[in-house]
Amino acid sequence: MNKDNCNKKMGRRDLIKSGAALAMAAAGIAKGAAPAAAAGENILGANDALQVGVIGTGKMGRSNMMAFSREKNVRIAAVCDCYKPNMDLALEALEKADLPKPRAYSDFRRLLDNKDIDVVIAATPDHWHPLNTVMACRAGKDVYVEKPVSVVVSEGRKMIEKARETNRIVGVGTQQRSGEHFQRAVEIVQSGRLGRITKVSTWNYENEYPEGIGNPPDSDPPEGLDWDMWLGPAPMRPFNINRFGVVDDGRWSSFRWFWDYAGGMMTDWGTHLIDVVLWAMKVKGPEAVSTSGGKFALLDNRDTPDTMVATFQFPDFVCTYENRKAARHAKDPRGYGIIFHGTDASLFVDREGFSLEPETVSRGREIEAKTMPLESRGSDQHQTHVKAFIDCVRSRKRFISDIEDGHYASVTPHLANISLRLGRSLRWDPKAERFIGDSEADRMLSRAYRAPWSLA
Repeated sequence: MNKDNCNKKMGRRDLIKSGAALAMAAAGIAKGAAPAAAAGENILGANDALQVGVIGTGKMGRSNMMAFSREKNVRIAAVCDCYKPNMDLALEALEKADLPKPRAYSDFRRLLDNKDIDVVIAATPDHWHPLNTVMACRAGKDVYVEKPVSVVVSEGRKMIEKARETNRIVGVGTQQRSGEHFQRAVEIVQSGRLGRITKVSTWNYENEYPEGIGNPPDSDPPEGLDWDMWLGPAPMRPFNINRFGVVDDGRWSSFRWFWDYAGGMMTDWGTHLIDVVLWAMKVKGPEAVSTSGGKFALLDNRDTPDTMVATFQFPDFVCTYENRKAARHAKDPRGYGIIFHGTDASLFVDREGFSLEPETVSRGREIEAKTMPLESRGSDQHQTHVKAFIDCVRSRKRFISDIEDGHYASVTPHLANISLRLGRSLRWDPKAERFIGDSEADRMLSRAYRAPWSLA
């Protein structure tokens, strides 16, 4: 039988699966083995073109799409968006790059039905990430999902379970983990050079006063948008341009500032910063959280606070996250970052580089001050992250930003938001992923899905 006739009777993915199954049987590997072995059912050779489908072709989705397209033997085979203008922008970007035209879908379920797709990029609004990921895993696709991975804690745990059950590689867009200088900074933190670390500070400072994102009235959806599909599992609401958030002024979509779809700056930026803290300090979550703040200054229609301070109590240190949307000034001129405060030195790190800053009194220990500024490191982190993910899809090795890492990086910010919204401190059991003695807070670990959507 020639190759063409073979492909008529058996699809490309079926060929991959059957060949892998024979190899596994020959090696005596039982079905349901460890992910690195059992996932061999979808192993691709180094020269096989990886077929990628993009769900969500907004600003971040197009950035991911082009990053994937720059890698060797990767083809963008399908794009999907329920907002046609965004999908058209994706198609135009691929055409300008002289790349093959992909199939276009308005319903991501049709993309998942395409058996030729190997990998799905889920770059939809946050409230869609769990469904996109779980459904893609069920369809036999590996997934690259943007952060935060979830809107509530229980969703992230479901994503992990489904990834393990289906032996899919599920990676998260917390690209700082692939940054050379972030990896070096984590090594320094873990080496003991800072002495005993008792405090970690993280922050974002901006000033959008007074208008913020504005306060537009509800209106009809724009042409080309399926508003019901965009809302998906979230509650039905009248269309508002700020809830949708796609505007032409270049800003990131403002759905981030509404509780129905996201968690404000705490999950949007805090997830990136907290992820580095958990990674460096080798912890999965805090024992307690206390958050203060509110919407005090901005005159827009966002739900989420313009000012907040969250304090996370870990067994051996305290971590804080502070966000201001209406006042940028600070003693530290850096608008965002992370500082690990040690007894002998502190280490500052952001996307540009890191600096080691000795204590004035080091009790006889010599700590060499080291500054490592890096040029354009942000874009390099993204492309390096994508390449590393593709390598893991081919090798079936767990990614440096595995779904479990992304889950923990999302959980800690979720806890801060729950504390803020309830107006009280909370104790947390990181192993059980439940609050201690607080059934009201526990109810906020999950959310109801609007029919017909279900994560079950």
